Amino acid sequence: MPRLLSTVYVKDPTSHEWVICEAGTEPEPHLAQLIRTPSAWENGEVPEPDPADTPAAPDPGAGGQEPAAQEPAEPEPKQPENKPRTRRTTAKAEE
Repeated sequence: MPRLLSTVYVKDPTSHEWVICEAGTEPEPHLAQLIRTPSAWENGEVPEPDPADTPAAPDPGAGGQEPAAQEPAEPEPKQPENKPRTRRTTAKAEE
């Protein structure tokens, strides 16, 4: 596993907490997958994810029915606001 060239802050997907990966260290594989910036690594390349470290995606057909596709709701037409008309007063001319 390559080492980090700079300190990187990543959010751990399991604990949902921010983790500091210090420069010069080799981060854990599940955290290294989150660091996608080549300039953060000593060799300038983003490490390839290890298939053993990636969780398997669930099979959508194995659990029964697939969720039904929902059509987006149509927005309701906007009604014009019925505001009372303001009455303009005319200034009386001073006599």
